[in-house]
Amino acid sequence: MLNGIQNIIMNNKSIIVEKGSLVGKVKVSGAKNSALRLLAASILTKEKVELNNFPNGLLDVQVHLEMLKVLGKDFISNGDSVIITEIESEITTLLWEDRSIRNTLLILGSLTTRFGEGRVPLPGGCKLGERKYDLHVMLLEELGAEVWEEGDYLCARSKDGRLKATDIHLPMRSTGATENAILCASLAIGKTTIWNPHIRPEIMDLIDLMGKMGAKIKVFGQKCIVVEGVEQLSSAKHDVIPDNMEALTWAIGAVITDGEVEIENFPFEHLEVPMVYLRESGMNFYRGNNSLIVRGGSAYPVEISTGPYPGINSDMQPLFAVYGSKSKGQSKIVDLRFPGRYGYAEELAKMGLNYEVQGDLLVINGGTTLKGATVEALDLRAGIALLLAGLTAEGETVITNSWQILRGYENLELKLKGMGITLKTE
Repeated sequence: MLNGIQNIIMNNKSIIVEKGSLVGKVKVSGAKNSALRLLAASILTKEKVELNNFPNGLLDVQVHLEMLKVLGKDFISNGDSVIITEIESEITTLLWEDRSIRNTLLILGSLTTRFGEGRVPLPGGCKLGERKYDLHVMLLEELGAEVWEEGDYLCARSKDGRLKATDIHLPMRSTGATENAILCASLAIGKTTIWNPHIRPEIMDLIDLMGKMGAKIKVFGQKCIVVEGVEQLSSAKHDVIPDNMEALTWAIGAVITDGEVEIENFPFEHLEVPMVYLRESGMNFYRGNNSLIVRGGSAYPVEISTGPYPGINSDMQPLFAVYGSKSKGQSKIVDLRFPGRYGYAEELAKMGLNYEVQGDLLVINGGTTLKGATVEALDLRAGIALLLAGLTAEGETVITNSWQILRGYENLELKLKGMGITLKTE
């Protein structure tokens, strides 16, 4: 299902970007960060799960769907929908030698709560610093499972064949741990209370799907989530929420390239805080019924700190850094969730970015004209930041390791072409 530029990029080809303005119309795909969680939830039932507004073209999504096949599932993809069915039950080991993704932790939780045990490759994906999985181990243990490492695999087994409800106190607002706690508690015996959860759109999308499957879940704001375990979950049909990261990418891109873009399927309710910052920092935009029209603007310096939803999340800060690079003045960014996640700034410096890191603070001295260079996409978000910077730079920008971008941006080549930008490869 991966074709065209995706196959080229997977074969370690580089993307070549030239200066240009984003002009045209683009539709936001279903959210990557939501889609992967929903696929993990499909493991909880033997019945059919149908997902619409689904980003079939994403690399991470295709990896996850192939993982489901290994676990006895099958799927039919058609356009922006996927139907998942079960062919063989009670396969509890994910034998996987290809590239892993961090979502394997959620697969482990789903296998353990449904079948009493699970075995998955140790998680991979983006290297964002000290991202460990001890919270996931903690919640599984508190629900009555034994957890251990076995070579390159992480294993879990319920001591009594089925997880048992408990109070789970998360020491920090972790998206992944909240999701895994919900998955694990859905089929556990009794009522589980998840304290200090991270309530954000992707979490609510997961809860929405699981409610349709028959799960009993109540949300009490950022205080707690209460899950009453049920015997089994059933079939469901669900629409995936729009991808707020993609939407923000095109909005920022329109400003820094002095373009004009109509962004369809724009998730206004999920981007209220970032859009306030951008409006106050020079973005000109107009809201339609289901779209956002961005008519350029002048980028002013930004000062942001990342934090839990509805604040600016860590994935957004590389985009704000590129925005700051185009502003005449000093921008400051601090990532409270993943301190020091500024590796992309060193890559931008190859293009002429003037920056310094002061402790956990990234300081950008904007207004310098960027010049094309050969840079590396260290992760998904760094990759798209480099692509946007390349659209503003003089000359050609060559992005190596560019397959990273395909993990989170569906139909990237076609969407950019619809906005007047043609990518080349080498």
